[in-house]
Amino acid sequence: MSQPPGKRQRTEDAPITRSEFWHTDGSVILQAQNTQFRVHWGVLARNSSFFRDMQSLPQPPDQPTVEGCPVVELPDDEADVEFVLKALYTPTLLAESDLPLSAIGALVRLGHKYEFRDLFDSAVGRLAFENPTSFEEYQARLRLVDLEYNRLWSLLPCACFRLVTARSAAGLFNGLSREDGTLASLSLVDLRRCRLFTKQFESGYTFGWRRGWDFDGCANPPACGYIRTAIVEGYSIHAGLLVFPKELSYIYKHLCPPCCQQLKAAMLAGFKKMWEELPGAFDLPAWNELKNDP
Repeated sequence: MSQPPGKRQRTEDAPITRSEFWHTDGSVILQAQNTQFRVHWGVLARNSSFFRDMQSLPQPPDQPTVEGCPVVELPDDEADVEFVLKALYTPTLLAESDLPLSAIGALVRLGHKYEFRDLFDSAVGRLAFENPTSFEEYQARLRLVDLEYNRLWSLLPCACFRLVTARSAAGLFNGLSREDGTLASLSLVDLRRCRLFTKQFESGYTFGWRRGWDFDGCANPPACGYIRTAIVEGYSIHAGLLVFPKELSYIYKHLCPPCCQQLKAAMLAGFKKMWEELPGAFDLPAWNELKNDP
């Protein structure tokens, strides 16, 4: 995927503003861009070995202060810092079932950078739950939910797969608008990786049976043939990527029982084959290598 946008730099002419995180009994002020956060050394040190070590260092004589508190400037996005502080001061936030991806990204980035171990583990654990590494786990997740950095690699195939299944071809190629008005888009390399759209129609894969229906136990060839054609045309015309064969359950009922059973088996086998090869579609190592990453 394309690189994330560069962090907004502090604007010298812009006024310094105070965040909602301004505890009058706070002992240190974090400044990210043009926003200051008055918080407690104890909270930072208890959760981060980085800040714990920083607290133990002697403060330079020329260190700026505000209301008697030292100011620590961070080269990070103010929104990222604010969310990390929210997670530290309101732990129940991490238990919420629906966190925005930008928030999880903040926990991953700053959790790793500043050694907020619990926050980092929580974010990676959430990603691991929603982006399983096995076909069986992925199938189970469909009933429940509608990157240490090496560990994140094993989450990428499913995450990329969910991206291309959740967006139309137009959305993938044209990009998606972020909340700040910028455009998030895939790189040309990643767009080429979206060959999954056509892969599913190749022989042996999800819709590979369209190349030749050799099942001879059909009770109603004209009707079943029409349904099979409609299925393929629907995914071809709309550049759709099948998330899981079960999503066609509303169509299966229009097939004769023998064809229904045959089609379900063929599509499930083809989808499993696509799943096993999913990492390669995004130029990643095989599943067993990703799972064995230290």
